[in-house]
Amino acid sequence: MTTVDKYDVKKAHRTLYSPSAREFAVVEVPELRYLAVDGRGDPNTSEAYANAVAALYGVAYTVKFGSRKVLGRDFVVGPLQGLWRADDPAAFHTRHKQVWEWTMMISQPPWVTEDMVRAAVEDVAKKKTLPGLEGVGLRTLVEGTCVQILHIGPYDDEGPTLERLHSRYLPENGLTFNGDHHEIYLSDVRRTAPEKLRTILRQPVKAG
Repeated sequence: MTTVDKYDVKKAHRTLYSPSAREFAVVEVPELRYLAVDGRGDPNTSEAYANAVAALYGVAYTVKFGSRKVLGRDFVVGPLQGLWRADDPAAFHTRHKQVWEWTMMISQPPWVTEDMVRAAVEDVAKKKTLPGLEGVGLRTLVEGTCVQILHIGPYDDEGPTLERLHSRYLPENGLTFNGDHHEIYLSDVRRTAPEKLRTILRQPVKAG
């Protein structure tokens, strides 16, 4: 299989992964599957968060290599994504991170199965000690109608955009929340200057 044959979720669902940085856009998000793990707390300081991300990537690359070896089907490991929730949505634009609950995710091609993920988890466990590994599983997410925008800059500068979404755009368009706040991290935080980080901010919505 050549490089051009690789499945890449960003190309398969181009509209969902290339929003404007200027205006909010309404998109329809189909049923998609993800490797996922749940947790709670400040992502900047939580050991559970660091463990979850390390486990996700370990399993994601093991699934990729297994798919290529056994099925002859290769894919690009997708960007890290996060579902974020709090009892009060204002916790996001006030950046009150201690009360955030999260589900960290990496998208998977349609052909990846529960059995493939379980086998990958077992394989990783034999090679590495990753505390977050036992929480990793395959999950289906159906978000439907969403509003999204591209944020360029540090994560902690998202507040004004989220405030604009929550307090202006949604009420002005007769919309309300219909699921968790969703972020898609297009940049590698280890290699990208904070002011150049590209993050998709997505909010499932319904008529309010």
